[in-house]
Amino acid sequence: MINQEHKRIVTGDRPTGKLHIGHYFGSLQNRVKLQDEYETFILVADVQALTDNFNNPEKVKQNVREIVMDNLAVGLDPNKSTIYLQSMVHEVAELTVFYSNLVTIARLQRNPTVKTEIAQKKEVFGESVTYGFLGYPVSQAADITALDGTLVPVGEDQLPLIEQCREIVRKFNSIYGETLYEPQAYLGENKRIKGLDGNEKMGKSLGNAIYLADSEEEITQKVMNAITDPARIKKDDPGNPNICMVSYYHNLFSNKEEQEAVCSECRAGKRGCVACKRQLAKNMIEALRPIRQRRKYYEERPEEVKEILMEGTKKAQKIAAGTMERVKEAMKLDYFKN
Repeated sequence: MINQEHKRIVTGDRPTGKLHIGHYFGSLQNRVKLQDEYETFILVADVQALTDNFNNPEKVKQNVREIVMDNLAVGLDPNKSTIYLQSMVHEVAELTVFYSNLVTIARLQRNPTVKTEIAQKKEVFGESVTYGFLGYPVSQAADITALDGTLVPVGEDQLPLIEQCREIVRKFNSIYGETLYEPQAYLGENKRIKGLDGNEKMGKSLGNAIYLADSEEEITQKVMNAITDPARIKKDDPGNPNICMVSYYHNLFSNKEEQEAVCSECRAGKRGCVACKRQLAKNMIEALRPIRQRRKYYEERPEEVKEILMEGTKKAQKIAAGTMERVKEAMKLDYFKN
């Protein structure tokens, strides 16, 4: 029987590029906030990254360390949070096979997140989506349940994947008995962060992101190129902050007084876009400075980063092995157990 008092976070990131402020507000902040309350496990999802980067494994390999450093830079404490490598926890692959019998192809094709991502990756798959990519929600369910996760901090776009995981758990438990924990999704206040170009999602592959590792110069340059009200031609033209990405980011990085001033002066045509962008860049640089400083510490200590990942992976492997014993016993696959 599973322990109903058990509290453990399992979440993670695909090593396909450095993490950006969308990740920070959507998930990373919550990880840091919750690590004192929950036992926290962060996976570096290299196997999942290969589902649409199978022809570029070097890209995945190079970004593993970047993902670890980004998580440490935002404030995850390796003494409280365990960071581990997905591909080294072999029980995840085994669970994925077992779970694949509990999910239909039609159900996977209806998953809103999968449908959206397939549409975004036409250049990768063309008209033929791979089995691995279509089935990655099954693998993700294995990630969460192998580590007995009960809470998953995610962005809003990931909610359908967590619901699919819950469905798999319920079906498994209904067939084989109460064996797996059914996880809950955890959403922060900022569920999804828009891109610099106004896109509803900031994404690594969309070229519209401000990265946690960006230098002051890179942040300034990106902010100065952010989309503003297209109808505002001259400095003293009245603007509409509701459709301006600079105003949108002021709501994330500026204090309430500045936010109100930005909106009122923009509407009255009393503040130009250049001045507004410069203020935003300054505020953003200051807000991200502690993250950049912590990241620099780890950039200069690659062996420490490697050790954190190795130790975390060993801990995850031990837990997953225990889960697999429970699963095989429930499925009557423990043939040689006395």
